[in-house]
Amino acid sequence: MKRRAFGLGLAVLALTARAQTAPTPAEIGRYGSLHAAAWRGDLARIDALADQVRLNPRDDHGRTPVHVAAFAGQREALRRLARHGADLQLLEHDRYDAVTIAAVADDEETLRTLLALGASARLVTSRYDGTALIAAAHLGHDGVVRQLIAAGAPLDHVNNLHWTAMIEAVVLGDGGARHQAVLQALLAAGANPRLTDGHGRTPLQLARERGFSAMVAMLEGR
Repeated sequence: MKRRAFGLGLAVLALTARAQTAPTPAEIGRYGSLHAAAWRGDLARIDALADQVRLNPRDDHGRTPVHVAAFAGQREALRRLARHGADLQLLEHDRYDAVTIAAVADDEETLRTLLALGASARLVTSRYDGTALIAAAHLGHDGVVRQLIAAGAPLDHVNNLHWTAMIEAVVLGDGGARHQAVLQALLAAGANPRLTDGHGRTPLQLARERGFSAMVAMLEGR
């Protein structure tokens, strides 16, 4: 059972690694107007274009200038786009929003900027019907997790793999310090440790199967 769960975890890790699609150099080279300005962080160009073009145009992958700026970590560009009225909540073709893009990149400063601008931590994103919190918990991005919790991310959202953020921190994590910190943050915030995966296993049972003794200790008695 432990080997099967671990194998599933590796498979999902591989899928998730391919799920977000950042602009390629070829795509960036083809960008014009607002997408190019967002990628470069060209604030003067953003200002010049704001009254002349649509603020939420999409490239071939459905990315808006907001998505592109998030991938590039261009925080001032995000502020300027938001000031001109760009939509911070839109999803691209893989169903990722700017918040989840920053969360997966472990880019705490870009995430902090987006949340301060009013971007939501509550959206259902990705092909897995997940959330930014689930993605960050899976990857062990503990600082991101704490930000998302503070911003009201749903603690017990269940994705279409029947996993919560807490379950992903265990079954897709490495049991190390950062995944332990994620689990601790979720427990402290009131996430439900009794919710089960599709096979009826709790985070405690999964942690025992993985041999994650520190996580077992945190979950025992909860």
